[in-house]
Amino acid sequence: MKIGNLDIEISNREKMFFPEQKYTKGDLIDYYEKIADVILPHIESRPLTMIRFPDGINGKKFYQKDAPDYFPDWIEKKQVKNQDDTTTNYVICNDKASLVYLANQACITPHIWLSKKDKLNFPDRMIFDLDPADKDFSKVKWAAVTLKKLLQDQLSLPAFLMTTGSKGLHIVVPLKREKSFDEVRHFAQQISVYLENKNPDDLTTAIRKNKRGDKIYLDVARNAFAQTTVAPYAVRPLNGAPVATPLDWNELEKQDLHSQSYTIQNIFKRLGSKKDPWRKIEDAAVSMDKAFRKFNEIKDVGQD
Repeated sequence: MKIGNLDIEISNREKMFFPEQKYTKGDLIDYYEKIADVILPHIESRPLTMIRFPDGINGKKFYQKDAPDYFPDWIEKKQVKNQDDTTTNYVICNDKASLVYLANQACITPHIWLSKKDKLNFPDRMIFDLDPADKDFSKVKWAAVTLKKLLQDQLSLPAFLMTTGSKGLHIVVPLKREKSFDEVRHFAQQISVYLENKNPDDLTTAIRKNKRGDKIYLDVARNAFAQTTVAPYAVRPLNGAPVATPLDWNELEKQDLHSQSYTIQNIFKRLGSKKDPWRKIEDAAVSMDKAFRKFNEIKDVGQD
């Protein structure tokens, strides 16, 4: 496949990756080539973890952080020092050729850091993962609106919404790169505990699954150095090839909306009639300080 001035050798296009739908590896590669202009602004400059499925979604998978030696020189890498003094050479996917190359390596789902290569310790995203205990998606929708009311309406924080393509929803707050991961995670945890205390029958921050019951789990653990999240518009390794899809908030009102509503089959029809709701997410980045002060006021009032 020729992309720009690069020739990328494509192998095993006919290998079945999603047997139920008869989607092949070639279909996956074609998807990422076609979606490149939309997905790249969301993943460029970020260290990337590959989740690879050489034999499709029913075969063995493996997580790969280190770029193999055989990866071409034109793919950008970022060497990151780990806590144990080893280093990991992460892929930085900044162009269509790199994205197609990763798809040819059977990377069905790229996962990305919440920080960029030039300020790895300072995230530009705070993320809340709303994880349901059952298949009742109406609970997840309610939890998302509840969290949005606190973030956006009370704390004046921009809140961006996305289906995960798996079970739940992600809510992402774009941040100016001023605070460490520990500070961001601490704030996200405080927000989650506050909402849990307000809605003890519906929300939980319990890490252990057997403590959650049928409540929505507010997961903020991804707000940490070297942790990753599914990239917007990434394909999930599930039947139907669902796609993690940014939404406008009013789309939660659709009765038939669920976390796997959008797939490699219908995402382009959507994008043909609607612009990417996250296209200006970078411009919306805010400082956390004012929101933190507001939150402490709200919290103190609630304790009186």
